[in-house]
Amino acid sequence: MKLFDGHNDVLSRLLDLPVDTAVDAFINGHTTAQDTGQDTGQDTGQNTGHEQDHEQGHIDLPRMIAGGMSGGLFALYASPLPGDGELDFSQLNGSSYHVPLPPELSLQDALPVALRQAGLLQRFVKNSAGRMRLCTSADQIRNAHSEGAIAAVMHLEGAEAIDDDLVNLDMLYQLGLRSLGPVWSRPNRFAHGVPFKFPGSPDTGDGLTTPGKKLITRCNELGVLIDLSHINEKGFYDIAQLSNAPLVASHSNVHALCASTRNLTDPQLHAIRESNGLVGVNLATSFLRSDGQMRADTSISTVLHHMDYLMNIVGEDNVGLGSDFDGAVVPESIGSVAGLPALFDAMCNNGYSDDLMRKLCQDNWISVLQRVWGH
Repeated sequence: MKLFDGHNDVLSRLLDLPVDTAVDAFINGHTTAQDTGQDTGQDTGQNTGHEQDHEQGHIDLPRMIAGGMSGGLFALYASPLPGDGELDFSQLNGSSYHVPLPPELSLQDALPVALRQAGLLQRFVKNSAGRMRLCTSADQIRNAHSEGAIAAVMHLEGAEAIDDDLVNLDMLYQLGLRSLGPVWSRPNRFAHGVPFKFPGSPDTGDGLTTPGKKLITRCNELGVLIDLSHINEKGFYDIAQLSNAPLVASHSNVHALCASTRNLTDPQLHAIRESNGLVGVNLATSFLRSDGQMRADTSISTVLHHMDYLMNIVGEDNVGLGSDFDGAVVPESIGSVAGLPALFDAMCNNGYSDDLMRKLCQDNWISVLQRVWGH
């Protein structure tokens, strides 16, 4: 079985390394805690930010190949500035929590990060010896797969790097950007995200701003996928009303099963179904568990519980995976992208047919990308 994944944060994990070290870390899997200078924490999830839960993170090219990852969306993401409140996973524990969001990040701070991460992704592809390709159409993804190459799609998580005139959006599009989430939880000049709160509702504030509406319209014109993960409920419905594209939440789970602000309510799921969109099941344990805890000792059965619930509402053609590898604590029985066969085995043991597994693991993502991009 192969997996096309809706979200990973490897570009953030490797961002601060010298570029040659970052390329070697991804191509050959040589990253260590000493290389990154990060505190990797414990297996219970005591680590910080958009980071990994063990020394080598979750993703590199050798482990993608070993685990059966055929491609996915690679996120460009700008962390909060030092002192502005980087998310600490240890905060996502206890019977309840509400983690304050960092302040808005300026265009001047966000754009250089996005450009460097876009350049890193290009370097990864260039140095992969043909084992990885940057794809901008569904046909390119299928061609990569037919030739045994991993298909990478460039995604922007949080639109802070986009100017009000949207010139930077056009520039990033030329670099290969084909997917964009207006927010990563913190507010920006386009929209408002959800805080990391449990229990909590995604109905947390205002919807799209005037520049945000212009951003959605331009994404529709370009054929850029609009990712609804991290946005609040009013922003979700503003996009649903304004956009002419399928509604996609690349890495979000079921609010009825885990009452995190980051998860989707049943009415939101029905809206996604009506648009023939997609939900990518997130492996982040705090969005899987009924107690909202970011803990590695979480059963794969929680993943299947969300998957079954989603299929019941949005349909088996509209569910995929959005792992959040390198951006969360995932179930320890999976551990990293190399552990995907454990997930595949669990799906099989849960009675999923081969045809259904191919849909959930790969085909549904490629199909929705084709519906959004038009080719």
